[in-house]
Order: sequence, then structure tokens, then C-alpha cells
Amino acid sequence: MASSDRHFGKGIYVPTVAFFTPEDNLDIPTTEKHAAYLAQTGVMGLVVQGSNGEAVHLDREERNAITAATRRVCERINHLMPVIVGTGAPSTRETIALCKDAAEAGGDYALVLPPSYYKGLVSTEAMLNHFREVADASPIPVLIYNFPGASAGLDLSSDDILALAQHPKIVGVKLTCGNTGKMARIVAQAPEGFLTFGGSADFILPTLSVGGAGIIGGIANLIPRSCIQVRVLHLDGKVAEAQKAQAVVARADWLAIKGGFVAVKSALQSYRGYGGQPRRPCMAPSPTEAAALSEAFSEAMEMEKSFEIF
Repeated sequence: MASSDRHFGKGIYVPTVAFFTPEDNLDIPTTEKHAAYLAQTGVMGLVVQGSNGEAVHLDREERNAITAATRRVCERINHLMPVIVGTGAPSTRETIALCKDAAEAGGDYALVLPPSYYKGLVSTEAMLNHFREVADASPIPVLIYNFPGASAGLDLSSDDILALAQHPKIVGVKLTCGNTGKMARIVAQAPEGFLTFGGSADFILPTLSVGGAGIIGGIANLIPRSCIQVRVLHLDGKVAEAQKAQAVVARADWLAIKGGFVAVKSALQSYRGYGGQPRRPCMAPSPTEAAALSEAFSEAMEMEKSFEIF
């Protein structure tokens, strides 16, 4: 079960990618290798079963295996590092079941997308009740995941999120909607202890500038220290340096946004020696495309290398 000692705090979180063998089975050794690499960079926590982690390509047993493997690595390297688990599903019943699975496998927090398949048949009040019922039944606290791009365009308003923030077991939100105004309203009005995160690394400075807690961003799989450095420079009041670093991170993040997790895995293969294939129907880039991606990421990788201490 999850540990209350693992604090959900401000900082940079990495939604990890999933790894598969050539036979299309889970690659647990690489999952552990990547988690270990990230856990030693200074990031605040790891997220599994997010959109970067091909959650929709995984069955229930595979989800639990990835969560458990990630928790094992964190126990070995930093036992206080929280593991957040994506548990969104089309029904309230399945979402609750996935939250329970996440807790049993070692997850500390659940990250819940709004159910969107039948969005035209679900009123705003029914949607809010979905999150409340999930939070009531979940063994672990819940974060809201507002990502219209993965939810058939469903975009929770600041009023919706602030209403949910009153629930004692709903402890934060990831906003992958790019709406700074929404973020500012939530930060200003949410109860103490409710944390608001940007959903991509090109949003670190905008998030921090309105008082947000940090980001949960996919490009941190590749350049975690650079993402951390943007935040550190901002906190140290080094505005120009923070802006310069954010610009490099934002350019890399745009490559990841355009290419999705496939581009991130391709760059990991080029620069870290592992990444592998996505699950079909998604396809890895061709050798020519992979080489072009590697070159495009070179600016960010140069900066990342400058922050490495081992």
C-alpha cells in the first residue's frame, strides 16, 4: 500500500514512458533502469500510466507491473519519492478499481482524467460527482488531470476544479490545457495544500509566475536536470538566466509535443541507448527521421549535459 510519508510537494515530476521488448512484452529491466536514472536527477517524483506512458496500450496486469517496478526503484534510491499513477477510465467503477490497483502496486497518488467517451451524456454535476466518488473510494489521494487533447476536447473550467479542490482527498491538478488565466485563478482560490501543476515543460516559468507548484512534463524523460534548473533559476531570482534556459527547454518540448511520446522514446534511444518501439498502431520513426530528431534535440541535450554531475 502507499505510504503517507511520501510527500506530494512542489517541483518537477516526470511522466515516464513505457518500454517493450521486441516481442511486444513489457521490458521491466529497462523500466527500472530509466526510473533509476530519473530518480537520481533531483526530480520530485515519477508518474506512470500517463499519456506519455502509453496507458491506453496496457492491460491491467501490465499497469500494475510498471507501478510496482517503479516503486521498487524508488525504494532503493529515494524511499520518500512519490509515485503517481494514472487511473483514468471511462466509468467511475473502473476508475475506482484502477485506484485500488495503483495503491496495492505501490502508488502514492492517483492521476485521474475526466471520462470523456460519452461526454455529451454527462452533465457538469455528474462529472464533478465522478471525481468525488473516486476520491471517496480511492485508498490514495487524487489529482485531477485536465487534458482536453486526450479527453475528446473536454476542458474542465477553473470553477469545476475549484469545486473539486474542496474535497479533502483531491490534492492537486495537472493542467495540460495551456491556460495561464485558469491556472492563476486556481492557484489564488484553491485551499491551502492543493497544488496546481503545468502539464508541459514549456510552461515552467508561466506556471511559477502565477504561483503554481511546478510541472509534470514528458520532455523531462530526456532533460530532467534542465527542467529543474529553470525552476531553480526562477526561485533564485535569476530572471534572464531562467528565461534563457526556459527557451531551450521550450524548443525541445515543442519537438516532443509534435512527435508525442514516440519522439521522446526515439531521442532516449539515440542519447541513452534505450527507448525501443511503441505499441502498434503507433510506429517508431524511420532511421532517417530518428537521426533528424536526434539532431533537433541536440541543443537541449548539450544544456542537459552541462548540468550532469555524474
